[in-house]
Amino acid sequence: MQTITLDAAEPATSSGGAPELPRWNLGDLYASLDAPEIARDLKESADRAAAFQARYRGQVAAEASKPGGGDLAEAVVEFEAIDELLGRLASYAGLVYASDTASPANAKFYGDIQGKVTDVSAQLLFFTLELNRVDDAVMDAAIASNETLARYRPWFVDLRLDKPFQLEDRVEELFLEKAVTGHGAWNRLFDETMTGLRFTVDGQTLSLEETLNLLQDDDRHKRAAAFAALAEVFGENLRLFTLVTNTLAKDKEIADRWRGFSDVADSRHLANRVEREVVDALAQAVRESYASISHRYYAMKARWLGLDALEAYDRNAPLPGPKRPDIAWDAAKDTVLSAYGGFSSDMAEIASRFFDRGWIDAGVRPGKSPGAFAHPTVPSVHPYVLMNYMGKQRDVMTLAHELGHGVHQVLAGEQGGLMAPTPLTLAETASVFGEMLTFRSLLERTTDKAQRRALLASKVEDMINTVVRQIAFYLFERRVHEERREGELTAERIGEIWLEVQAESLGPSVRLGQDYAAFWTYVPHFIHSPFYVYAYAFGDCLVNSLYAVYRSAPEGFQEKYFAMLRAGGTKHHSELLAPFGLDATDPAFWRQGLGVISSLIDELETLED
Repeated sequence: MQTITLDAAEPATSSGGAPELPRWNLGDLYASLDAPEIARDLKESADRAAAFQARYRGQVAAEASKPGGGDLAEAVVEFEAIDELLGRLASYAGLVYASDTASPANAKFYGDIQGKVTDVSAQLLFFTLELNRVDDAVMDAAIASNETLARYRPWFVDLRLDKPFQLEDRVEELFLEKAVTGHGAWNRLFDETMTGLRFTVDGQTLSLEETLNLLQDDDRHKRAAAFAALAEVFGENLRLFTLVTNTLAKDKEIADRWRGFSDVADSRHLANRVEREVVDALAQAVRESYASISHRYYAMKARWLGLDALEAYDRNAPLPGPKRPDIAWDAAKDTVLSAYGGFSSDMAEIASRFFDRGWIDAGVRPGKSPGAFAHPTVPSVHPYVLMNYMGKQRDVMTLAHELGHGVHQVLAGEQGGLMAPTPLTLAETASVFGEMLTFRSLLERTTDKAQRRALLASKVEDMINTVVRQIAFYLFERRVHEERREGELTAERIGEIWLEVQAESLGPSVRLGQDYAAFWTYVPHFIHSPFYVYAYAFGDCLVNSLYAVYRSAPEGFQEKYFAMLRAGGTKHHSELLAPFGLDATDPAFWRQGLGVISSLIDELETLED
């Protein structure tokens, strides 16, 4: 196999001598695709999994019934250790693949590792299934009598929430092994197709990320041309994306039916450890705020741009005024670290590691995954951040967002591999809080009226995209998955649902022509994580309320905030929010968060010329 070493802790230099954006150094995981440690860890994980299965399969309940839980504590520790080995392998493969999904070597490596990790995981699956069949009283007694088991209590409690939806062992094994050739394969097809798309704008051939970036250009002609190129290419690939969507929706419906989930989003709610009623209350509150937030803002923006209504490609257009220069990478770095440091020197120090130690891949290049993410890898290593930095203010906020995830993942890693993962609803807390710190830091230093208006407008648009748009995405997904239960949806029908939901959320001041009907195709969350999107709105509204607590009572806030992040997945959202006096089951909680967005629009109205 060809050696591919991703080692770029220091920024590279282009052929023209200009510094390029940093690329991550994945050497902390493995040095290259053919590093001998990969074969070593694959063999070790397979050998240990086989020995684990031979020792404990069919014996979990018996061990739990013994004094002190028998050897159950040793089993949990070993299970976590094997899981960490597998996580390290899967993380490296996923990050290499994200670096360049167009590379055949990367794609093969990713697929091979996925298959091998799944094979080993199948040998471990029995353990959690058998744990959930242990009588509650027996398990409680074992935990109470063993210090190691007591440390894992949150994991046991969390695990048992899945018990009502657990199938018999052979079916669970089949579901796991078929995932590679089932939804996993469709995910990969989507990724490779999307990163391979090219868009021609004014004679230039661009990637998806570069083309989407033009929708924020000052030049309305460029925005319109980019929008037309996106619509054309999405339309040309509509048949494929429709098949992917129908297949994955049906695949999910089959799994939900077998497991006994009644609502299309219940499996996501369970994974997020959040009650359906809480999500319904959030969605309803956001929907009721459309008129006072998005409809009002876009009407105001149309006036600023001198238009009777915005076209779809005007929605994220910059405000009129002097053209704002692109923001250099170093300036973005300093902006975010300064804002983080103003809140906590510890927070800034953790974030600075991403820059200093090669934990960020920031540049735009062919084949690289679009968008941005922070991947936690495993607790024994560290997270990595991927983004596509184009020098816009939104990119600075994206950097603040992903570093917030990174700080959270570093702190939660203290809980170990089984308890570090945070439900999606709370996983967005630190990221959105990082954005808020950065925004407030910039706003406090901005006194010029025009600059202040531009900064406020940018933040309002980000919040609308995070709250209103994501709930609209959630409602779109609900309708697609509900209708899919009755049969396949045509591309035209999916487009109709998309336009209806988007028109309701954006309001009459945004014209959505038929060309916009195919823009649902590029949203990766619909493919990779159905119903993930409401987590963004949850996180934004939560942070708005959280930040209000911080501003009104900063004393001791940082300690409580870090304790919340360090908790990882060990506590329910109600436990984590209680120290701040917040309760997500209270409708007033959501209204308070949405009120922050409305108040920013109020301020913008006072700044109108």
